[in-house]
Amino acid sequence: MSLTDTQRAIHAFIADRIEADGFAPSQAEIARAFGFKGVRAAQYHLEALEAAGIVERSPGRARSLRLLQLPEGPRQLELAANDAALHLPVLGQVAAGVPIGADIGSDQMLLLDRALFSPRPDYLLKVKGDSMRDEGIFDGDLIGVHRTSEARNGQVVIARIDDEITVKLLKLGQGKIRLLPRNPDYAPIEVKPGQDFAIEGLYCGLVRPNA
Repeated sequence: MSLTDTQRAIHAFIADRIEADGFAPSQAEIARAFGFKGVRAAQYHLEALEAAGIVERSPGRARSLRLLQLPEGPRQLELAANDAALHLPVLGQVAAGVPIGADIGSDQMLLLDRALFSPRPDYLLKVKGDSMRDEGIFDGDLIGVHRTSEARNGQVVIARIDDEITVKLLKLGQGKIRLLPRNPDYAPIEVKPGQDFAIEGLYCGLVRPNA
């Protein structure tokens, strides 16, 4: 059975999460990581992986995914290198300017040196815009994202505002949440009461294609 690029990326993602956490991701976590609007899309891809004999699931049990096959290709290099390399999916793009839609689903996978990042990233996003240039983040860069819903004042975060994604410096204070650019040509973004806002992850390093 032939797998799609998305299914191969999900296979690698499951393997990485089992290796990092000691247990498989939930369907909701897979859906969130790949930008699916609901768990049904994640379930569809998992059913395809199960039909291909790659994963095994126990109905009715959370986090019951079990790998029957490891991903082929670059990830085997990662394992052989004793975790010195990372096999990361490029899940879409993020705005370094005004917020844009996430455009999740490029299905590209890259093998990268873990030393480029701190903390360990879970995935990559392609930057669009130059509002973070003074942070050294430029248009076209691939930034590593460590998945977390928590961040401290002054950290560079990947944030979601009403289903749009942006990378900015987080500023907390006086009961307000502000997302600051690192380019004086852009205005800060102030999160308004009632807006759907969430921290999606922390910026943890970048690679510059064709640099």
